[in-house]
Amino acid sequence: MAVMKKRFPLIATSVLVSIAQVFAADWLVYEGKDGPGRGKHIVLLAGDEEYRSEEAIPMLARILAVRHGFKCTVSFSINPKDGKIDPCTLNNQPGLETLASADACVMSLRFRDWPDEQMKHFVDYYLSGKPFIALRTSTHAFNIKRPDSPYAKYSWRSKEPWVGGFGRHVLGETWVAHHGWHGKEATLGVVEPSAKNHPILRGVDLVFGLTDVYTANPPDDCTILMRGQVLTGMKPDDPPVVGKQKPTDKYEKNNPMQPILWTRAHKNETGKTNKICCTTMGAAVDLESEGLRRVLVNACYWALGLEDKIPEKSNVDYVGEYKPLYFGFGKFKPGLKPADLELK
Repeated sequence: MAVMKKRFPLIATSVLVSIAQVFAADWLVYEGKDGPGRGKHIVLLAGDEEYRSEEAIPMLARILAVRHGFKCTVSFSINPKDGKIDPCTLNNQPGLETLASADACVMSLRFRDWPDEQMKHFVDYYLSGKPFIALRTSTHAFNIKRPDSPYAKYSWRSKEPWVGGFGRHVLGETWVAHHGWHGKEATLGVVEPSAKNHPILRGVDLVFGLTDVYTANPPDDCTILMRGQVLTGMKPDDPPVVGKQKPTDKYEKNNPMQPILWTRAHKNETGKTNKICCTTMGAAVDLESEGLRRVLVNACYWALGLEDKIPEKSNVDYVGEYKPLYFGFGKFKPGLKPADLELK
């Protein structure tokens, strides 16, 4: 698997060693092997401070490349001082230029404030009408603090004409609230009856996540595939919450259950249509759920118009070891560079 975009130029061409062993790299490329995805390029964006996307996204990319044949480029939030992966660096995401050759984008972002020259690559991709598969905090992917930026409307608190920014305007929802009790009430996926035959749900059994259900009210042009049942604890066999939890609650937690997975066909400003698949699940520990991994792999097939190629049960076995850290702020594994996540 190649490591791409070298930070420094190679000077001595006669030194026939792996460039990856000598120079720091800004992003990763996992070249696709044999499979239905061969010839298609997926760019995956990891950049959130809380849910360990820097662990989940490379794992998903490996599965897509090795098990299904997609070429996968992984872009991280990088500290420009040392070239290390740092999800708390909100304003530097090298590798966004690779979106120019992407056929699909998987994003797991939170409150990014990229400079305009980086943001332009993302916006150009969006305006091209290509698809997005969006995880968890991607509903509030951007928090652009420069009011004079041409991309300020992408911020999660944006007002008219882009109320709720990229999240609400494009994906179908922005950040609203924790619906379940964060860190204490896990999520069990419940298939929407009308969507049981949707290709994204093919072969999907149990979907469970340690993260809580988000409040989400996607617009009517979204197709809800799955709702989140709020559980009383953090195990998949814990019973669901019944009724209101506090006298001040305005609603019951599971009546109705909140959407946690939906699709959308969004017509953008150029008149082109972006296929959208959005889930409010997606922490690194959530992706220990085989069912959720299968949802995301199937979603990539669906986004690329390869629905007829989705197996009855997509292979979502890990490629290499996967032992993700628990979610929380300031808990990421420090000191890693993209090259450290190469497949050996």
